[in-house]
Amino acid sequence: MITSALPQPVSNERADVRILAVSGVGAAPSPAPRLSSRDLLGLAREVEIEHEGMLYRLRVTALGKLILTK
Repeated sequence: MITSALPQPVSNERADVRILAVSGVGAAPSPAPRLSSRDLLGLAREVEIEHEGMLYRLRVTALGKLILTK
C-alpha cells in the first residue's frame, strides 16, 4: 500500500492552506541579503559597480554617508 508523505486534510479549508504552503503562494518574501559597506568598499572611499552594462560609483562622503551615482 502506498501512502502520501503529507498528512491527509481533515477539511477542504485545511487542504487549501496546505496547498498554499507547499506552493509558496501567500508566503512572505525572503529578506534581502545584507552586506556591510566595508565588504563592498574595503579600505577604499569609492568603488565602481557594473550593472547591466552601466557603470555606477558608490562612494563615502566626508560625513560618512553613501552616495550611488551613475
